[in-house]
Amino acid sequence: MNTVPRDYRFLQLDVFPASRGGGNPLGVVVDADDWSSERMQAFAYWTGLVETTFLLRPRAAAASYRVRIFTPQREIPFAGHPSIGSAHAALDCERARPADGVLLQECEAGLLPIRIEGDGASRDLLVRAPAARILHEGREADAQLAAVLGGQALGPLPPAFVEGGRRWWVAEFAHEGALRGWHPDHAAIGELARRSDSLGLCAFARSTAAGHDLVVRAFPAGVGIVEDPASGAANGLIAAYIAAREPDGAFARGYRVSQGREIGHDARILVRIDGGEVWVGGHTQTIVDGRLAWDGP
Repeated sequence: MNTVPRDYRFLQLDVFPASRGGGNPLGVVVDADDWSSERMQAFAYWTGLVETTFLLRPRAAAASYRVRIFTPQREIPFAGHPSIGSAHAALDCERARPADGVLLQECEAGLLPIRIEGDGASRDLLVRAPAARILHEGREADAQLAAVLGGQALGPLPPAFVEGGRRWWVAEFAHEGALRGWHPDHAAIGELARRSDSLGLCAFARSTAAGHDLVVRAFPAGVGIVEDPASGAANGLIAAYIAAREPDGAFARGYRVSQGREIGHDARILVRIDGGEVWVGGHTQTIVDGRLAWDGP
């Protein structure tokens, strides 16, 4: 059995919280350059968190840092809340310095800039989402999608299959209340994810409530998660879809998202749309800052 020659700094973060504990938890192992892929996967499984990331020295000369992202089951090339949380950790642990207010994250999806807005307790970080493309549109684009949505009243935009770093089905509900009160068939969403080699379904509805413009619910059955409390990647693809289909609409420059209340969370996600580029992010809080001893494989 391998042994770890030293302790490592470990952070547990609350990413995108509207209030403490409302966001999406993330574990970050700092200076994990000597960890094998097997050790990373074993530790990510042990934490039981939606994702765990590992901060590494960059390989690309232009990058501020490198990150590897693991679910309990497998490594993934990109995800939104792990990218924002990892950037927060890199800054607070002094493992990266911004240039002109931007970090450049190296991950399996490539080099992705992360924009810094504000500082201190009010700091927001936004990652530029990978370029997206619409693969299919319409409720009948997939028979399993039609089965998942059933007789739900849908919004102005038809359901679509969108790819950008990751693949999601997206669907707009006609009313916020219907989306918040929806009890989907999770087994059916899992079958949709398997059939289409996607993460699953993310649904959204426009809102007139104070504090947010869109409500989002994400069901990433493709990675074994029933519902995600705050999903940067899903929100990036929703934003790309809205920007492509409503370039002159009310959300053409960006909007605020509420996510997670249906499962006991309360996340606030910011979306910026600038020159065709989608930026997704928000605030991060450090909840745990300690030392890690892991002598697993």
